[in-house]
Amino acid sequence: MGRQTVVLGAGMVGVSIAWHLQQRGHEVTVVDRLQPGRETSFGNAGIIQREAVRPYPFPRDVKTLLSVLPNRRVDIRYRPAGMVNAASPLLRYWMNSAPKAYQKIVPEYASLIQQSLKTHGPMIEAAGAEHLVRRQGWLELYRTPEKLAARLKDAEEARRLYGVQFEQLDRAALMEKEPSLSEHIIGAIHWLDPWTVADPGALVAAYAQAFSNDGGRILQADITSVQQVGGRWQVSTAAETLEADDVVVALGPWAGSWLKELGYHFPTFVKRGYHMHYAPQAEAKLNYWVMDAEIGYLLAPMNAGIRLTTGAELDRLDAPADVNQLGAAEKVARSVFPLGERRDEAPWKGARPCLPDMKPVIGPAPRHSGLWLAFGHGHQGFTLGPATGHLLADMMEGQPTAIDMAPFRADRF
Repeated sequence: MGRQTVVLGAGMVGVSIAWHLQQRGHEVTVVDRLQPGRETSFGNAGIIQREAVRPYPFPRDVKTLLSVLPNRRVDIRYRPAGMVNAASPLLRYWMNSAPKAYQKIVPEYASLIQQSLKTHGPMIEAAGAEHLVRRQGWLELYRTPEKLAARLKDAEEARRLYGVQFEQLDRAALMEKEPSLSEHIIGAIHWLDPWTVADPGALVAAYAQAFSNDGGRILQADITSVQQVGGRWQVSTAAETLEADDVVVALGPWAGSWLKELGYHFPTFVKRGYHMHYAPQAEAKLNYWVMDAEIGYLLAPMNAGIRLTTGAELDRLDAPADVNQLGAAEKVARSVFPLGERRDEAPWKGARPCLPDMKPVIGPAPRHSGLWLAFGHGHQGFTLGPATGHLLADMMEGQPTAIDMAPFRADRF
């Protein structure tokens, strides 16, 4: 019998870890209150972002900060209670976004992003999920030549340092790819490396099904306690109590609160987001995933319709939804692409699990043997789940890892 492992969390990160551990002979049970891929992994933009070698920094220039204060932007909104609740980690996030600190973080973060496609590929094949995946990249749209030119400088540097591939599209070239876009869009960057997914939740579910088909177990139940007893772990749920040699905490935005029960206090916070699906008007068709970069929302032609995803909302994890940000994004999006009626009864709301240095925690817990951590992936949990699974499995097996894992250690906080 292989080593017994319980993975807490059935999102992209948790399912990927379970799959990789099972491939190495572990006897694995995944526990979550919902079916795989139904929480944070369900509502994202559905891009495996190989180009995203730079994490999102906190705005530091005065002009941007002043524009955020009225709380009417599409890309970022906040609620005072949420800001107060996360004041300490947000301050540290702001400090880590200073040029000197950020320049150190980028290559560490990029080393993880560079593993994304090579680790998703085998899982897509094993899950028979090719029908969900498109390998045509995505388009970053611009309204002004100055901002496009500035972004192209960043893209050139990413190509030189991290092998990111892209093409610049002028208005004519863009219209060949997306003839239904409005005249407000003057050009775009076509990021060539990323893969897009027509149903993100279904891809996680397909990975989970591949795990189950190979003998893995998925237990849908509320977790009530996690404790170490006599060198082994007990995970109590509403359905049963599990015993294991190892426990992996991959609970996304809920990881921080759960780990407090074990005496760990990580500076976690969330960036919430919303999505809604739409029909296209008349003969209009959206061929690519497109982001209105100067406004801050994304449109994606998914199986359920054209998905509009918003930027970030800084608020408490469980605060009630505020659909004004989605409404503002929809108003602008309708002026860029001919969206039709809404297809969902209500907007979807989720939360990105964040840490103030923009990097996830991946590795052993500092004070408990057999406790492993994998959370805090921010905007890129969907992209980085398989890479995290592969790397953590190597660490748990005592094998060399493809990249240096020191930047992601838990005791850095």
